[in-house]
Amino acid sequence: MNRIQAASVLSSEGVHAETQHRDASFVMSGHHCHSCYELFCVHSGACRFLLEDRLYDLQAGDFLLIPPMVLHYTRYVFGDCVRTVILFHRNDIGEDTMACMPGPESFFTETSVFHVPENERAQIAAVLQQMVMEDIRDDSCSAPLRKYGLQQLLLLCCRVCDFPREEMGGIRTTDPHIIRAARHISRYYASPITTEDVAREVGFSPNYLSRKFRQAAGIGLHEYIVYIRLYHAAQELLTTSDSITTIALRCGFSDSNYFKDSFKKKYGVTPRGFRKLA
Repeated sequence: MNRIQAASVLSSEGVHAETQHRDASFVMSGHHCHSCYELFCVHSGACRFLLEDRLYDLQAGDFLLIPPMVLHYTRYVFGDCVRTVILFHRNDIGEDTMACMPGPESFFTETSVFHVPENERAQIAAVLQQMVMEDIRDDSCSAPLRKYGLQQLLLLCCRVCDFPREEMGGIRTTDPHIIRAARHISRYYASPITTEDVAREVGFSPNYLSRKFRQAAGIGLHEYIVYIRLYHAAQELLTTSDSITTIALRCGFSDSNYFKDSFKKKYGVTPRGFRKLA
């Protein structure tokens, strides 16, 4: 297990940074989440993110900010990609830095995508490289230097990046069958729908549609149904005081024990433990 994996699993304090080269042969074991923030930067190439109920295609110069406990999954379907991942906590961000961010009250509570113009990338890349080197060096000065680097990075991004105002929602693919299937699941996830129901709506066999869906989103059709149900259940755990069984049933799970097992597998904590994190 490398340093940044340990940081995500153990939720260790402090800022951690790692740069890796990925290609289409790299396959993640499954969608996952962290109890810390993740800032994902693409240096070259492109990759695809399935995040909650949205799909993002990231290109060179793109940043994706992922808040804590948000399910996500990365695919490198476009070939070679060089990216840096930074893990950090809210208390790693200085108040002065926070005040400079666009919409400071909500910026770190929502997923956001922002883009570095090509003529500004060298300066951003130099800060990222220094943070990664300090993560490797890891002496007594490294932790504060990485924290300082995070402030510098965020402030530079605030100065030079393009922050789209519109919400980037939905599965973003040109395949109308995938869009139709995803919308059907998002609309009827609370009902006892099956892969057969979704395939019938689209006009394909369940196996064929599931293969097409996995190619687009990196996840099978049945997995996506469970994924969407878990996403909505997580939101209800944080925003209502209803019982876990009530939430499970309302989000399409007919068996509360299956719901609890699925939730812990994906979020790393029980539904009750997740609610206590709020």
